[in-house]
Amino acid sequence: MDKDLQLTGEHFILVLNSGSSSLKFAVYHQATGHRQWSGVIKGIGRPMGTMDLTDSHGDSTALKKEYYRNIEDAAVAIIRWLKENKKHCLISAIGYRLVQGGAAHRRPEIITEKLLEDLKELIFLAPNHLPDELRLINTFLMEFSALKHVACFDTNFHRDMPDQNKYYALPVEYKDQGLMRYGFHGLSYEYIMQKLNHHLASIDKKKIIIAHLGNGSSMAAVALGKGFDTTMGVSPMGGMVMATRCGDLDPGALLFILKQNDITPEELDVELSKESGLKAIAGTGDMEEILNSLRNNKKAEAALTLYCHQAKKFIGSLAASLGGLDMLIFTGGIGQNSPEVRERICTGMDFMGVKIDHCLNQDARKIISHRNSRVNIWVMATNEEYVIAMHTKDFLLHDERNKSSSVLYDAKT
Repeated sequence: MDKDLQLTGEHFILVLNSGSSSLKFAVYHQATGHRQWSGVIKGIGRPMGTMDLTDSHGDSTALKKEYYRNIEDAAVAIIRWLKENKKHCLISAIGYRLVQGGAAHRRPEIITEKLLEDLKELIFLAPNHLPDELRLINTFLMEFSALKHVACFDTNFHRDMPDQNKYYALPVEYKDQGLMRYGFHGLSYEYIMQKLNHHLASIDKKKIIIAHLGNGSSMAAVALGKGFDTTMGVSPMGGMVMATRCGDLDPGALLFILKQNDITPEELDVELSKESGLKAIAGTGDMEEILNSLRNNKKAEAALTLYCHQAKKFIGSLAASLGGLDMLIFTGGIGQNSPEVRERICTGMDFMGVKIDHCLNQDARKIISHRNSRVNIWVMATNEEYVIAMHTKDFLLHDERNKSSSVLYDAKT
């Protein structure tokens, strides 16, 4: 069966997208870009995790419960599933989402020993992400050493931001060390811009803010079709208040914590990234739990109020950076699925032409702006895995073109 599939060109690209306690994966048809399977393993490191699979028709299989101690256990579970379904999923390449690659690694690239060594040196930039991402890569490299492995960086979308939006007002030696505002969620922003280009003409003339709202939340300002400004900085902890991340802080607050408490920088990192944000205010970072407990929970109301108020402030700031605003896009788990959050953010922003339509917003339609709104407000699903698959496919096509050119050259000689 495998031989027949190889002859008919039925090959697929595996995409891996790891989070703090979850691992998303998808299998895309190499030729058509059609998603064959998608899945997610949740609860990694918790007493009981789950693996959920969805086929190309959108039908989910039964949840499989298992104890996943770490990212390697989750990776092994996916490898086991791939082997069991080998006749349906002949993998020709694997694409990975990486949060951070430093100043030297932003565009998608083939994973080599040199890249892995470079990324090890950059763990300090993303200590809550890169270690697990590297473990994931190494697990699949050991199992699929003959395949092409491609790294896709979340920072790529923001690489062309102008200097005033990229660099901090710090001594030049820090800039030389790679300290800058990298920005994140770039694969999500890239997907949204691809979809907008498909649906609208002259999108490169629009001034756009994309709000990627989820457990990790950020916004990006887009001008001339490119990333112009963003809320996150050198790490995914900056910018907006998030589920368990603090967002922007006065540097004096960090000095205060370090001076007044017996705490190491590593312990502070954990506190700012895993014990802060909505969790610090409401006792939970889960937005669904917060929304469901608003009536009788003042802490939940305080957390939601802060989250939406900060989002409102960042929209105003990014609009000023752009010099105007034509479109506001909501995406991400919260941005796409929470009418309450969208309405709270947009309410009171009539002064800058942002006016939401209550009924359209409740119906979760794509366009939710009021007929009198000068700014178009959209709700869009994002798909980081698709972007990774397409970048990975580009490397495969490049190899095929080179092989074809080589054959032609040999024929002439």
